[in-house]
Amino acid sequence: MLSGLMMDYPLTLNTIVEHASRMTPRKTIKTKQPDGAWREYSYADFHRRVKKLGNVLEALGVEPGDRVATFAWNNYQHLEFYFGIPCAGAVVHTLNIRLSHEQLKFIIEHAEDKVIFVEGSLLPLIEPIADQLKTVKRYVLFNLAEGQSSSLPNVSHYEDLMAAASDEYDWRCDDETMAMGLCYTSGTTGMPKGVLYSHRSMMLHTLGVLQAAALGPTEADVALAVVPQFHAMAWGLPYACAWVGATIVMPGPHLQPAPLADMIERERVTIAAGVPTIWNGLYHELRQKPRDISSVTQLVVGGSAMPRGLIEAYERDFGVNVVHAWGMTEMSPIGSVAKLQTRHQELDAHGRWDIKAKQGYFVPGVDARIVDEDGKELPWDGATMGELQVRGYWVVGQYYKIENDRQHFTDDGWFRTGDVVTIDGDGFMTITDRTKDLVKSGGEWISSVDLENMLISHPAVLEAAVIAVPDERWGERPLAVLAPLDGGHDPQTLNNYLLERFPKFWLPDAYIVVDEIPKTGVGKMDKKVLRQWHADGKL
Repeated sequence: MLSGLMMDYPLTLNTIVEHASRMTPRKTIKTKQPDGAWREYSYADFHRRVKKLGNVLEALGVEPGDRVATFAWNNYQHLEFYFGIPCAGAVVHTLNIRLSHEQLKFIIEHAEDKVIFVEGSLLPLIEPIADQLKTVKRYVLFNLAEGQSSSLPNVSHYEDLMAAASDEYDWRCDDETMAMGLCYTSGTTGMPKGVLYSHRSMMLHTLGVLQAAALGPTEADVALAVVPQFHAMAWGLPYACAWVGATIVMPGPHLQPAPLADMIERERVTIAAGVPTIWNGLYHELRQKPRDISSVTQLVVGGSAMPRGLIEAYERDFGVNVVHAWGMTEMSPIGSVAKLQTRHQELDAHGRWDIKAKQGYFVPGVDARIVDEDGKELPWDGATMGELQVRGYWVVGQYYKIENDRQHFTDDGWFRTGDVVTIDGDGFMTITDRTKDLVKSGGEWISSVDLENMLISHPAVLEAAVIAVPDERWGERPLAVLAPLDGGHDPQTLNNYLLERFPKFWLPDAYIVVDEIPKTGVGKMDKKVLRQWHADGKL
């Protein structure tokens, strides 16, 4: 073998911090503070504070490989943790602020977190379990309200530590195989599982996000990260935007439709990323109280499928380009993107919306295949459904502290996503369902996702979730749970609407009305809760 003669230059996150401070030192990071005021500083300021944080961590006794947790909204401090912790050789562990006490306790203990950075408004969520967290040696608090105190033990205050720290620091991340981040899955089935990213995987993922074939932010962009920083590292946007010097806008706790609409208009946001429930709420806010969001070039949606009708409505009513993306915590998370390609330009508007409603093509760096229940590979014909399996530069190879996992990994090294999909001859994927959410009625499969998307596109429906319920005759039947708009719905009208696209046996046996569909910690509809409600007779 003849080896190449290129530099062995490690793929470590400190290179992003250094590049941003040299190439785009005057570009800014903006945060809407809890009190509604704006905090703005430059990438040069950011660079200095990340180095200060390295010294703070060392003073707290954090060693390379230690897990350091964050419990925070999206803000500039959290962005500092994203870089400062891994650049100090430790592992940034983003805690989901919407998990139960039981799940939080499990995750913190499983990760063996040594230090936790806690935002003031979130103290009531962690204080009740603090006495059970035996591995945590120090809590570092920030963004406390005036006069606010805490019952947490061993407390320090972030800005006090930063004020006393030097901004001269030697990075401690000299090996690209070092762990840099730890995210746990949202725990829709069983307890969450940990995904441990390396510097190398996250740097390659960042390069993947920066591709024009993916999201492709540039220095000219203004990116609004609505997706939480505890959700799969905010889909990699903070790392990608920092590397190219894009302006970053952090919403803090202000995630309601009205302040988000104001932010997009005020900051002239070009890229905004969030889950469908966020963009559904924003759409109705804009219809009631219009704002100028014409600056948006990519309204990125992920986490779950966005209904075709909502994609169409954004483009038709506001001229906004919706970009469907798909990924998983296990994939860092970018896997596919539904951007129109040259062959799609000849399609009419409805044809283009059909393409945008798919989850799209796999970005360079990700390989995919679909298989049947026996593991046999299936054709890419746009009709044959199978389980999606993936592998690639930033795909998990093993869950944290779980070995010999044959449930989620194949013998030949592929990750089993649990998604049921079709892939057409041009490589465009459509997610049909999750394996656990498909409805099998009389031996025939019914896609809960397709039913949900069609129902949500009806003007009388705000949210919809479809679950399988036991049936003596058919095995399973679909049950629809709705949160209606304007106080009402008519089952026959909805059935007639669904019959425009689906066969009669797909129609839900019943429609149940609730005030709001329960959500997981990352904003997805929590069908586990709905199934439990049904089992308990609450639906």
